[in-house]
Amino acid sequence: MPHVIDHRGGVWSIAVPIPDNPLGHTLVHLLATDRGPVLIDTGWDDPDSWDALTTGLEACGTAVTDLHGVLVTHHHPDHHGLSARVREASGAWIAMHAADAAVVRRTREAEPGSWLSYLIDKLTAAGAPEDHLAPLYAARAEGRTSALPENRPALPDREIVPGELLDLAGRRLRAIWTPGHTPGHVCLHLEEAHPAAHPGNGRLFSGDHLLPGISPHVGLYEDPDEALHAAPSPSSRLRSSRGDPIGDYLDSLERIGRLGAAEVLPAHQHAFTGAAERVTELLAHHEERLSGLRALLRTERTPWQLAEAMEWNRPWERIPYGSRTIALSEAEAHLRRLVKRGLAEPVPGSDPVAYVAV
Repeated sequence: MPHVIDHRGGVWSIAVPIPDNPLGHTLVHLLATDRGPVLIDTGWDDPDSWDALTTGLEACGTAVTDLHGVLVTHHHPDHHGLSARVREASGAWIAMHAADAAVVRRTREAEPGSWLSYLIDKLTAAGAPEDHLAPLYAARAEGRTSALPENRPALPDREIVPGELLDLAGRRLRAIWTPGHTPGHVCLHLEEAHPAAHPGNGRLFSGDHLLPGISPHVGLYEDPDEALHAAPSPSSRLRSSRGDPIGDYLDSLERIGRLGAAEVLPAHQHAFTGAAERVTELLAHHEERLSGLRALLRTERTPWQLAEAMEWNRPWERIPYGSRTIALSEAEAHLRRLVKRGLAEPVPGSDPVAYVAV
């Protein structure tokens, strides 16, 4: 049997496994409504994950065919992956914030090799070494794209509009836009008394925005189409009009901290109380991270060199190949925050572009 928890008050969580991932599983939440049960996220598109979801639903006293709707906190495949299969099995609608729906649409419409070319250009501009680029050049030359993002994620049927109560009969669930982890990430606030009478303002389905023991990945919002039309300067990527993901995340955290939720039901790890305290910890963590990066930039560094010098959960040489690209994106997001604050700037004439603290 999958790991299922009854959180009471018509709310359950089902642990849906993520194959070959240290996170282990996504906590998919089930919410009872007067029109039928609704899922908050669905889990990874994998046969074992599907079996865990359907068996977990049965343990909650329902079935996948009974589902009325799917609310997607964000477009990542460990949250949105099974949405199409759920809709096909049940006829349930799928809802998502417009910014993430745009990412899904762009992914579906992209040419198979466009992401690979974009990734090569991005890594080259960031100063990645030849040994990191070589496998990507080989994949492009051989026409191999199987390891690239899935190009058929489900398009949503409905839009999650921030600030509005969702159309769920018998429940008061309000969407809160919390960009950072993705441009359209949403938290969902259940504006109802806590079933165990915990003090605070209802319960919060926090997706990946607020987790009890992890700081979620925040990287640049990737858009290959924008890269194709960008200015030729190699530093244009970090001065992009596509916003400031770290700034977005910090602002969103402060909004969630002011909410005063009695309990947080995240998509990974476990439910927890003390949301405001956890927000304070994460705000301090990112300010410390930014200060540390500014100190590293006393010496001119490319984004790749900055990522190599940063502190991660293991030494750089032990970080797997694919994870290094993710780490680079996080380094660039923090670097963009420093640039936007006027605390770092590109070094004129450097190629690939290097940055230095100011």
